[in-house]
Amino acid sequence: MKLGAEILKRLGGEDPSHITYTVTDGGGGYFCNVRRVAELSPARIVVRGKKGGLAVEGEGLALGRYDEGDLEVRGSIFLVKREG
Repeated sequence: MKLGAEILKRLGGEDPSHITYTVTDGGGGYFCNVRRVAELSPARIVVRGKKGGLAVEGEGLALGRYDEGDLEVRGSIFLVKREG
């Protein structure tokens, strides 16, 4: 089982089919349960999961590691909001 989903399960967190995320101070973030990247630009990245999606807005955004539903976003993240 993926680390992020395992941690949420143990803590009684959100439904593991939803995208969860952590944004680091100073830029970048880590997103779990990502099924696909729907939009990609240096200012906006939209990711979709099994249930809904997220829009990530910022500056100098780029994809880092993407493996088994876990996605690293590099750059300065200003806003993350739920989409559909």
